[in-house]
Amino acid sequence: MRAANGLYVESRIKAGMDEVWRLTQEPDFHQRWDLRFTRIEYLPKVGDEDPQRFLYETRIGFGLVIRGTGESVAIRLSPDGTATSSLKFASDDKLSLISEGAGYWRYVPTSEGLRFLTWYDYRTRHGLAGRIVDAAFRPLMGWATAWSFDRLRIWAEDGITPETSLQMSIIHAICRVSLTGVWVWHGLVPKLLFRDADEQIMLAQAGVAARWLPWVGVGEIVFGVLVFGLWRWRGMFLLQVALMLVALCAVATKSPAYLSHAFNPVTLNLLVAVLAMVGWIASSNLPSATRCLRKAPLKVSDRRQESA
Repeated sequence: MRAANGLYVESRIKAGMDEVWRLTQEPDFHQRWDLRFTRIEYLPKVGDEDPQRFLYETRIGFGLVIRGTGESVAIRLSPDGTATSSLKFASDDKLSLISEGAGYWRYVPTSEGLRFLTWYDYRTRHGLAGRIVDAAFRPLMGWATAWSFDRLRIWAEDGITPETSLQMSIIHAICRVSLTGVWVWHGLVPKLLFRDADEQIMLAQAGVAARWLPWVGVGEIVFGVLVFGLWRWRGMFLLQVALMLVALCAVATKSPAYLSHAFNPVTLNLLVAVLAMVGWIASSNLPSATRCLRKAPLKVSDRRQESA
C-alpha cells in the first residue's frame, strides 16, 4: 500500500471537536452515516492500552453480507490540538475484494471549524482479476467516503439525521430520473418516432408549422438530458414548474378541446409540476461528494519542489 495510491477525503465541518469525535468514534453513530458499513460492533478490550478491535458488516444486496475485522488506536488530543485515530482492517470473506488495509482519521481544529480528513489504502484479493475490478471499485469507494463525510457534516452542523439525508437523496433521485424520462419520452416517441397527429394539430393551433415538430422533440430530449445532467441545480425543478404552467395555459387558450381528452394536459402538466416541486423540496440540503476535498493539500515543501 503506497500513499500515492491511497484514498484521501477531507471535509470542513462547522462543529466542535467533541461533537464530531462522538459521531465518528462511537460505533452506533458511525454506522449510521458511513455508507461503507452496515454494522460496526466493538469487541471487549483486554486492557486499557490495547487497540480497540471491532467487527464490521456491509450489505451488498440480494441477501449478501461482507464481514471483516479491524482495530483502531485513538489519540484523543495531541499538543497542537489535532486528534488522530489510526485503523487497520481485514476480511477473510471471499466476497470481499479487499483483503486488508490501513489508514487514519484526523481532526484538525481551525478558526472556521474542524477539518475532518481521512487517508486509507488496501490490498485486493483474486490476483489480476481483483486488480482489474478495483479500477472501478476504488473510485466508487472514494465517492462513498466523500458522500458519507458530507452526510456527517450535515448531521453535525444542521442536526439532519443520516437516515433523513438518505431518504431525501432517494426522493430527489426518483424525481430527477422520472422527470428526465418524461421529457425524453415526449420528445422522442410522439414527436420524432411516430409524428402523432394530435401533436401536429396542437402545434398548428399555436401558430407553429407542423414541420417544426421534430425540432420541438429534439428540444425536449435535450432539456430532459439537462434535467439529469444538472443534478445539483435546484433551480431546474422550479423552471419545470413554470414551463408546465405556461404550457397548460397555452393549451387552455389555443387548444381547449384537448383539456377533456382521456389523457390530457391538465393531469400531465400538473403532475409533472408537482413532481418537480417534490424534487425541489427534497433537494434543499443533500449530501454531495463534490463538497469534499479529494486530494491532499500540498505542503510548503511540496509546492517548492513543484515550482523548481
